[in-house]
Amino acid sequence: MTKRFDAILFDAGGIFLLPDPISLGAIVRAHGGDGSIERLMRAHYAGMERLDSVARASEKETIDGFSWDPYRDAYVEAAGLSGQSAQSASEQLRKMFSPFLWRYPILESAAALWRMHLHGLPIGIVSNASGQVEATLANQCICQVGTGAGVPVLIVTDSHVIGTAKPHAGIFRDALAVMNDKGIGNDRIAYVGDSYVNDVEGARNAGIHPILLDPYNDHAQYDCERISSLHDLLSFI
Repeated sequence: MTKRFDAILFDAGGIFLLPDPISLGAIVRAHGGDGSIERLMRAHYAGMERLDSVARASEKETIDGFSWDPYRDAYVEAAGLSGQSAQSASEQLRKMFSPFLWRYPILESAAALWRMHLHGLPIGIVSNASGQVEATLANQCICQVGTGAGVPVLIVTDSHVIGTAKPHAGIFRDALAVMNDKGIGNDRIAYVGDSYVNDVEGARNAGIHPILLDPYNDHAQYDCERISSLHDLLSFI
């Protein structure tokens, strides 16, 4: 296949990190649902599509512009809960949610990132976060700027740190400058995320190519390029 991209930027949540299914699984199981790691990894992507759907229907410009209750509702439904059990579980999940819950590593994605690094691909992270994402990625041995236990990347951008968030183009400014300084034009840069409203629209606003990670085909009706695994990106570089 023809090489399409000379650099790739990634979101963090849903791409390399998930809300901890071990902690959330205790709540799901207590209400009679399937609290297995496999089922709750799947539940995350159902939750993201629900957020995207609500955001598009309400014409919000970002999924962070309203409550994440739709995410939690879809999450417990995907874990097999319904009715009062689902409502109660969703309410308990709300009490547990914090930026530090996003700490469970997606090992398949980490392996794919290593493969891209070994191909010599320039890589960066651009995430809507709360100031913690760079440390979390490094602590989970996924990636870090420079040398370390994870994949070396050129930049990690955290929206809380720089003061602007997706889908605003400004969050990509520093990462694009790093890639542009290496002679890579924006038309040769892809951005991979798991939210249509935040990530696909954000990449389009920044003038780079959006790719949606959609491993369970939840976004089949959305007008964007989708992949089921980060390993799919190897054919593009």
